[in-house]
Amino acid sequence: MTARTYGQFCGLARALEIIGERWSLLVIRDLVLGPKRFDELQQGLPKIPTSILSTRLNELERHGVVQRRVLSQLDAGVVYELTEYGNDLDQILLQLGLWGARSLTDPAADDLFTLDAAILSLYTTFQPDAARGVRGSFELHYGAEQMGDQMIVHAVVEDGAVTAGEGPHPDPDLVIEPRGPLMLKLLNGELDATSALTCGAVAIKGDPARLELFTRLFHIPSAPSKTEGLVTH
Repeated sequence: MTARTYGQFCGLARALEIIGERWSLLVIRDLVLGPKRFDELQQGLPKIPTSILSTRLNELERHGVVQRRVLSQLDAGVVYELTEYGNDLDQILLQLGLWGARSLTDPAADDLFTLDAAILSLYTTFQPDAARGVRGSFELHYGAEQMGDQMIVHAVVEDGAVTAGEGPHPDPDLVIEPRGPLMLKLLNGELDATSALTCGAVAIKGDPARLELFTRLFHIPSAPSKTEGLVTH
């Protein structure tokens, strides 16, 4: 099959030829945090047809973005992982994710919120300038109303840097339990920490002042207001 091209001698055009097909960036997103088996990728992307997932993986492998590796364990199997070239996309994905998050509204009833999405949202919304000189640990419990089963992730902030991952933290400064989609309003500033606690958008275990700190460390900037019609000067 002949690859489709834009017929442009341009780095951006070439990038879109490599990763611009439908589902490609989401496949890469789900490999940013580590290697995955084919069935694990399917679980995180339940609406992708099997044939399309196979095609996208083959395309990304052909372009040197993804590679296959055989596990050394007894139950040896094949996993897909990003190459060094593919890993260069991580900051681009985070910046693009934050840009898109500025337009998020309430999720649809069948929208899936995955473990990887929860972890990556912490990296995406993290504000390093606000974290200079700050140390703290946060644990988030997403309940059944978000994704059908409870999910726990954590974030550790160390002087302008963050590390996020799956599972509880051994000694969190604050435990946050978001209640439905109102967590988005806390992150994008529509709700301040006090209002979020008052209206039940979140429940916490720990010092309430730490929730206000969390909203400064993890934040979605507001999108510019839309203009209607033709702009004139």
